[in-house]
Amino acid sequence: MISTCGASLASQITADNTSHVEGLPEAAALIPNFNATACNVFLCKGLQFADNTANVQTFQPGQVVNMLATIPIPHEGPMNVSVINTATNTAIGAPLISFVSYADEALPTLPANNTNFNVTIPTTLGSTCSVAGTCVLQWFWFGTGAQQTYESCVDMVVPASAAATKAIGAASSTAPAVKATALVSSARRRRSLSRFHLRK
Repeated sequence: MISTCGASLASQITADNTSHVEGLPEAAALIPNFNATACNVFLCKGLQFADNTANVQTFQPGQVVNMLATIPIPHEGPMNVSVINTATNTAIGAPLISFVSYADEALPTLPANNTNFNVTIPTTLGSTCSVAGTCVLQWFWFGTGAQQTYESCVDMVVPASAAATKAIGAASSTAPAVKATALVSSARRRRSLSRFHLRK
């Protein structure tokens, strides 16, 4: 990431895995000839796929993925998990799960589904996410009061296999859905404590 984002910004991004995106564009603006396309702080908080190639996860169409989120400091606001096209930093289809109100600091205890929830990998991706680096599974949360954006990414591939889709569909009618677990910190970072590794 240093070669892409510069040493000062890379240090700021990786210093705290619970940090937010705000402040990074201003820091980037101080770097001469900064390439905002190559180091997009609004995509995985600027963390680079090239640094996480050993941790790409393979999900099947229709697979249920259990996600565990760590929220050390709640900030109420919307949250969603989506499949993101990394070339355009846009969502592919509708969010896999979304909350209008998430991580409300006014509550004595956060609802269980704020930190432990399932998403289902779409069966409509075709070959869009079949090559590593083209898609991520993104957890996105915006604290409205704090005006802070938090992001986490899982680098993934979803094989373009009609047979796999058919197999998942057949299995779901006769057995519980396949589950796997991803740990999400409150920043876009590699899930280093689970089998799904976030970028860091």
